[in-house]
Amino acid sequence: MFIEATRRFTVLSSHLNPTRLASDQRPFHLSGSVCSSGSDSETRLGDIKNQNWIHDCVFCNIIRGQSHAVKLYEDDTCLCILDTNPLSNGHSLIIPKSHYPSIDTTPQSVVAAMCSKVPFISNAIMKATGCNAFNLLVNNGADAGQVIFHTHIHIIPRKAYDCLWDSESLLRRPLKLDDEKVSQLAACIQEQLLASDISQDSKNEDFCSSKS
Repeated sequence: MFIEATRRFTVLSSHLNPTRLASDQRPFHLSGSVCSSGSDSETRLGDIKNQNWIHDCVFCNIIRGQSHAVKLYEDDTCLCILDTNPLSNGHSLIIPKSHYPSIDTTPQSVVAAMCSKVPFISNAIMKATGCNAFNLLVNNGADAGQVIFHTHIHIIPRKAYDCLWDSESLLRRPLKLDDEKVSQLAACIQEQLLASDISQDSKNEDFCSSKS
């Protein structure tokens, strides 16, 4: 698992900061094994539900005080730490105190609590680093470059012409609003949103019925 996580990190970093990788080939260390993905055994899923943390999750260990991290902020729901492999000076992570393997499995209230701290924390980071901008980033899933399977939000301070993202040099193709494929894509997404709303309403009704 560590080898796979290292490979994903290397691939992600090659897209995000190719210059740094070329000059710095130090291996990526996690101070312990990374979290497992949501496809693990029923026992592991039971741990998530019953204890809200995973024993071999590096972020859970930080939250429990069993692994070292430089904490910038902490409240009842989340904490913010400096990334140990920063893409820029001040690169930080906002992490929920309960374990959720991905942002789509994280309760809306927890996501809202994390996001509500972004203006407060990012403002402090930008002042401390002398930056005037930042990227807010979530790598959700292995194919998107997620390495540690415990929900987290990246705050990455930026400066003009830092050339951090390789994609900034790429030309984007304008969206053709009259393209049939675009209309089909939009309709498909809207259909999925409607289905999710109906499913959530059904869950809310069942919850209310169980309370009455």
